[in-house]
Amino acid sequence: MKGIILSRKIKNKLNATWMTIWTVFIFFIPLLLTAGLILKSSILLKDHSFFNLVTSSIWKPLSGEFGFLPFIISSLLVTVLALLIAGPVCLLSAIHLTQYANRYILQIMQPVIDILAGLPSVIYGVWGIIIIVPFISEKIAPLFGIQTSGYTIISGALVLSVMIIPFILNILLDIFNAIPKELQEASLSLGASQWYTIKFVLIKKAFPGVVSAMGLGLSRAFGETIAVLMVVGNVASIPKGIFQPGYPLPALIANNYGEMLSIPLYDSALMLAALFLLILVIAFNLISRLLIIRYEKRFA
Repeated sequence: MKGIILSRKIKNKLNATWMTIWTVFIFFIPLLLTAGLILKSSILLKDHSFFNLVTSSIWKPLSGEFGFLPFIISSLLVTVLALLIAGPVCLLSAIHLTQYANRYILQIMQPVIDILAGLPSVIYGVWGIIIIVPFISEKIAPLFGIQTSGYTIISGALVLSVMIIPFILNILLDIFNAIPKELQEASLSLGASQWYTIKFVLIKKAFPGVVSAMGLGLSRAFGETIAVLMVVGNVASIPKGIFQPGYPLPALIANNYGEMLSIPLYDSALMLAALFLLILVIAFNLISRLLIIRYEKRFA
């Protein structure tokens, strides 16, 4: 009997140790990524100040000019616009599918959403070239008196918004389905309408989850490369509007990494672009986390 108890204690100890090791490993992954990017970027940072790299708009790598401002602004414009387009669509769709639609509609839509989430990025990119780019150049831009090829910031945002819709929508469906039905039933029993209950009970309860879903969608959008690269224009200048071409950070890395590895400064500049991308993602995740914490403190 004592041998069995001792054996169980040893197994429990080994399992706990193994899980602790993997937890620590996962915790250190972002730190290792950051350290590696900083190390690779240090070659460029030795000769150029960080402030000048961030604020300069001149990109002439062969002349030693590395201005990242156009790429940072393009990344922010494309990603934020994509979230502004996809966010309301996902939120209203999740409310409809969980509160208004029949259950069989949700059962039909769930695999459709999963298929959209699993499609390769290049398919979205080809769709953007065939449909979105001509639609922008021939239909939307002329309404504003603008002539453009269609390879613009708004084209990249539209394609990117379609790409992140299934990702955000899946999370929102799980969040709304997890809310106890008793909360809604209590509100309805007091005479509140269904929309009033959704607005002031359901969404209020789900708000931290909604913010988290949008934050994760934003992080996912920042890293999308191929589809955006195919429709955004890839012009290294600060876009003056959404109908201007842009050049996001992921597109910069994807277009140049590999053939420029033989040039140390260029290679270091691309690693610095990846570091900027990581910093932006971490910053937006921290902002969403702070919003959730403030909300929970206010309504706890």
